[in-house]
Amino acid sequence: MQLERLLHAQGFGSRKDCRALIRAGYVSVAGEVCDDPTEEFDPGSRDGSPGLEFTVDDQPWRFRAQAYVVLHKPAGYECSQKPTFHPSVFTLLPPQLLARGVQCVGRLDQDTTGLLLLSDDGQFIHQWSSGKKRTPKVYEVTLKHAVEQDFADRLVAGVELNDEPVPIAAAACELLSPTTLRLTICEGKYHQVKRMVGAAGNRVEVLHRSRVGGLDLPAGLAPGQWRWLEAEDLARLADYADATS
Repeated sequence: MQLERLLHAQGFGSRKDCRALIRAGYVSVAGEVCDDPTEEFDPGSRDGSPGLEFTVDDQPWRFRAQAYVVLHKPAGYECSQKPTFHPSVFTLLPPQLLARGVQCVGRLDQDTTGLLLLSDDGQFIHQWSSGKKRTPKVYEVTLKHAVEQDFADRLVAGVELNDEPVPIAAAACELLSPTTLRLTICEGKYHQVKRMVGAAGNRVEVLHRSRVGGLDLPAGLAPGQWRWLEAEDLARLADYADATS
């Protein structure tokens, strides 16, 4: 692949922009400045192989045929490119990802924190956001009022929600303290955790998503930070069992 096409595919601007970056000496491959936009390189990133490593303006990058990232979503951000009242989570990402058209895999409310996946792979987005896939999602829930074990049992047994024809049940619910739960759901319905807790007679004060499928929010990833998902992360994401089986 020509170097200018390679940079364009990674979100560094138009072909013209990428050509100008290369000719100005801002791009290095294997530690060597390359000022020929038409020079050919094997981008890699096929069949699990690592992509070509390069730098743009001294910033290291690696070619990735598709973008898969995880963001530690902070409170006060909307999962929309056209937010209404709060800043967008997309302002937390570098322009190269925005240029590639990454989208949120499902959404978290503006006041909900935790694990948010983003990608430019439409099939991946559909797979991990579709309620039909019954992907387990784990939330740490802080309640307004203290509860006992019977409250957690009620959520697992199922509660009635408006506009739902049958009771909706949590896949699992662990009482961590009188005011905190670890709740697992598989449907991903609108405001599901908050509505379930409300239907059971309580209120969610703080909501944090800690796990999707087999992938935990990476340790050390601070609120507002993001990182690429590597092959082992994608393998963990897919390594889950239907919580209802």
